[in-house]
Amino acid sequence: MMAVLPIKPVPFFENKNRAFWNLQAAGWGGAFILRSASAIAGRQEWDFVIITLIEMITGFSISLILAVIYRHLMQLRPILLWTGASAALVVAVGVLTIIDAWVITLYRPDRTTGFAQLFLGILIYPLTLLGAWSALYFAINFFLKIEQQADHLLRLEAQAANAQLAMLRYQLNPHFLFNTLNSISTLVLLKQTEPANAMLTRLSAFLRHTLVAQPTGTVTVAQEVENLKLYLDIERMRFEERLRTSFRISHEAAEGRLPSLLLQPLVENAIKYAVSPQEEGAKISLTAQRIGTRLRIEVSDTGPGPGAAGPLTAADLSARAKISTGVGLVNIRNRLEQAYGDDHRFEIRRNDEGGFSVVIELPYEQAEKEEEARPALARQGAA
Repeated sequence: MMAVLPIKPVPFFENKNRAFWNLQAAGWGGAFILRSASAIAGRQEWDFVIITLIEMITGFSISLILAVIYRHLMQLRPILLWTGASAALVVAVGVLTIIDAWVITLYRPDRTTGFAQLFLGILIYPLTLLGAWSALYFAINFFLKIEQQADHLLRLEAQAANAQLAMLRYQLNPHFLFNTLNSISTLVLLKQTEPANAMLTRLSAFLRHTLVAQPTGTVTVAQEVENLKLYLDIERMRFEERLRTSFRISHEAAEGRLPSLLLQPLVENAIKYAVSPQEEGAKISLTAQRIGTRLRIEVSDTGPGPGAAGPLTAADLSARAKISTGVGLVNIRNRLEQAYGDDHRFEIRRNDEGGFSVVIELPYEQAEKEEEARPALARQGAA
């Protein structure tokens, strides 16, 4: 088999200067061929081809001057632009018609028509050529200007979306730091130096791991789980055996991608409302699986969970959807809307056996590099 060369298509107007000369050559060359073919088909004398060639060379040269004039006029207000362009076109058509008439009188001195009659008789051809050229010149330039403005608007919208995602992402670290530093402060006041030092060490590892990722980037589910385990190591310093966890991550789901630090607020919310209020604590479970073209993630807990099983009411959501500093589930909902629009599912439910579950479904996007997708999940079972 022959090797296929990697050919990358290049936009025609990527190099505007080259595109201009290509269009000039193709346009005026095509006009010359068309006029010459029509003359020959109409049994014109062969010297008409020479007259046509001179006309096209003259028109080509005049169009270059018009291009310079039009380029400067397009920087002005519309009324000055169109007034100046119309005047320049009238002068250009007049000059081209005079030259054409003069050339015809040189090659056909036996013509009985006067110069004025000849001028009016052939005026239609220069007017058509330069009028069509001017219309095409303005059309292409306005199209390129609109396309440039659209690209600029898209870049601004992308920057605004990235800024919004970054803002939502950066809300999480200050909130988490607030709770953790409070716990460390309590340990120091109780003169429990060794646990306080251990918590600081784990906090440092967690922050080092999370701050490396881009705020608007994505990570694999496996990487997010490893990040969660660093966070849970810190929380176990507070709750010890009261905090029980379970991870069930399929191999395909481990390779899927999701916004970085998306699941940590879910676990933190479960700790606040399920583990903390109960003397016996609670179990937090995380499952992830690929279902067709979707990535499904569920975080559930065995907390108190008032009421019957099923979706939460608006009142339940208002009580449960925020953590102490006003972020958490609301933050996640906003991040998902920014990243995926309507192409996602975010649902909070009561469990039949008590507690709450948060279900997230996203488009399944596989990691680009397989080695990124599977860091060691040694603690994938009950941690």
